[in-house]
Amino acid sequence: MKRQGHLMEQIVERNNLEEAFCLAARSKRDRQEVWAFMRDFQSEMERLREGLLAVDYPVGAFRRFMIRDPKLREINAAPFRERVLHQAIMLVCGPILERSLVFDTYACRKGKGQWAAIRRAERFSDKSEYFLKFDIRKYFDSIHHETLKAQLGRQFKDPVLLAWFDRILCTYQTKPGRGLPIGSLISQHLANVYLSPLDHWLQGSGQVQSIVRYMDDVVVWGHDSGDLKRLESEVRSFLIEWLQLTFKESPYINRTRHGMDFLGCRVFPGYSVLNRRSRYRFRKKVRHLHMRSAVGSLSELELQQGLQALTAFTQQTRSWHFRKRMLDDLGNEPEWHEPGEPWRQLEQQRQELPVGEPQQEQAR
Repeated sequence: MKRQGHLMEQIVERNNLEEAFCLAARSKRDRQEVWAFMRDFQSEMERLREGLLAVDYPVGAFRRFMIRDPKLREINAAPFRERVLHQAIMLVCGPILERSLVFDTYACRKGKGQWAAIRRAERFSDKSEYFLKFDIRKYFDSIHHETLKAQLGRQFKDPVLLAWFDRILCTYQTKPGRGLPIGSLISQHLANVYLSPLDHWLQGSGQVQSIVRYMDDVVVWGHDSGDLKRLESEVRSFLIEWLQLTFKESPYINRTRHGMDFLGCRVFPGYSVLNRRSRYRFRKKVRHLHMRSAVGSLSELELQQGLQALTAFTQQTRSWHFRKRMLDDLGNEPEWHEPGEPWRQLEQQRQELPVGEPQQEQAR
């Protein structure tokens, strides 16, 4: 692939910077930092342009907080000025990075996404007998900076742009020379590109029939479990030698008709259902909305809007009976116990049994 140059001239163009501002400010116009930027818009634009050319615009002042989705993650939110800078760079560099990806990579791409990956996995499961599934251990925290810089150097030759990528990478480290922040626009695109050599190697090896990757979740299909077992060993060596990465757990090989957990669903040949974790989270959130509505902290309209947003995810799968049973049971739960405590239900049933009635004696 030919390296691209003279990109900084496109990045610092006025139209590109204004479009970057609009993208960064989308759905955030009521925030104070956005208003502060808009009050002195001309000066801010000029300061951004000069900072981009001089590679001295301030970056790395993240606002850190934790979320549980479902496991605990640290999110690093960049200030608004830095988000405008990220948008300006990605408006020009994004299409170039996009061309280096294979078709069946579905994260952080327009026209792709989670459900496109699941539908593709359903079709591949319908055509193959076995699958190999694996993911990367602490993927964002384990990305090797020097390896990523070498990949970027094979796509870009503009020294100022490469200096910017170098500076952005240095603003966050989990270990010396490793790590990308979760929550940054550029980091999610770079993380998606980082595994691109693995995609090309798998497709060119001739040992797999199909492949789907969503960030660091990778599924490979084949007709022979022995071939996939040998491929597992080769992938492990490739990750260690070329990308400085390791498997999160032992890769999983099984028949496609048994189903596999992938992106919140249980994928079978030709269709998918919600997996156990997604069903648990759906029940928990629906019960929380119902409880808030019962105590009066949520209006009827807000309850309907919340339920509609939750069911939008489940409607993509075969889950009609699960949703109906869940919503029908909302009004039948006792108010004095929390869902997920079956011992309280057993205690209630025991108290309701008749007392003092003789039991039938069994014949000896």
